[in-house]
Amino acid sequence: MMDRRTFVSGVTFGLLVAPRAVEAQQRARTWRVGFLSGGGRPPDDAPPLPLRQALQALGYVEQQNVIYLSRWANAKQDRLPALAAELVGLNVDIIVTVGGPASAAAKQASPSIPVVMALVGDADGLGLIDSLARPGGNVTGVTDQSADLSAKRLEIITEAVPRAARIAVLWNADDRGMMLRYREVEKAAQTRHVTVQALGVREPDDFDVAFAAMTANRPDALIMVTDALTLLNRKRVIDFARMHRIPAMYEASLLVQDGGLMSYGANQDDNFRRAASYVDRIFKGASPSTLPVERPGRYYLTINLKTAKALGLTIPPALLLRADQVIE
Repeated sequence: MMDRRTFVSGVTFGLLVAPRAVEAQQRARTWRVGFLSGGGRPPDDAPPLPLRQALQALGYVEQQNVIYLSRWANAKQDRLPALAAELVGLNVDIIVTVGGPASAAAKQASPSIPVVMALVGDADGLGLIDSLARPGGNVTGVTDQSADLSAKRLEIITEAVPRAARIAVLWNADDRGMMLRYREVEKAAQTRHVTVQALGVREPDDFDVAFAAMTANRPDALIMVTDALTLLNRKRVIDFARMHRIPAMYEASLLVQDGGLMSYGANQDDNFRRAASYVDRIFKGASPSTLPVERPGRYYLTINLKTAKALGLTIPPALLLRADQVIE
């Protein structure tokens, strides 16, 4: 017959051993991380380095306890559902996404596999989540308040070009999230008493049509809304803007480093690192339905003075003082 002391000792030992056993099991497991993007496939066919580095810092070592399986749509949205289904068929434990269409495809492909958004704008407005505080379902992660940011970008470019009366807006008209951003610029333009030149594109050939429209009716400035399609064609846009001396505002510093004039947006590397923390918490047992969706805590203004000089544009000193990065 077991006495009380033996029983209590046994229960205590069991309570101590159980978590350790679970932790050991988690360490021994090889996690399969899916990555789905609407953008172009990189040469190494791997998820972005900041995501992988952040996961490694959290103890996930490639080919030891984590395997990455990536799919890229190369700006062809209609491919995303099939690519998401492929990842589900490969039995991934989680899917990290870039872009609203990729997130929607991953959510549709499986209601049970967690989806972590890394670079997605207005997830609540797109219906990917119920709310930021309680996303519900299987989607969580990081989302930009891209619609609000679009108005801010218009404010900054008109500050850089005070006499601007007509602003061209180039965006993917087939992407609902990009349409939300365009509408926000359109609304903000009314407040600032400037005219919007709408340049919606749906495929690579449409960029030539947009360029012809700007050549025939030159805008005072340009705002490019960034998605997979416009990002893959960014060199064409940057080169056109420089050739025709059109000051342009972009959403990510990558485009300013490529020769664009200015950008205002979150640090994308930080977003990937934050997405990694979601992956880790979910692997440790957290439910995506109750993990609050985060917004970037800071947005960065980047200005390329070399490009400004080529455009014959003098950036106001007050704007330069606010810049987080100035490329000379």
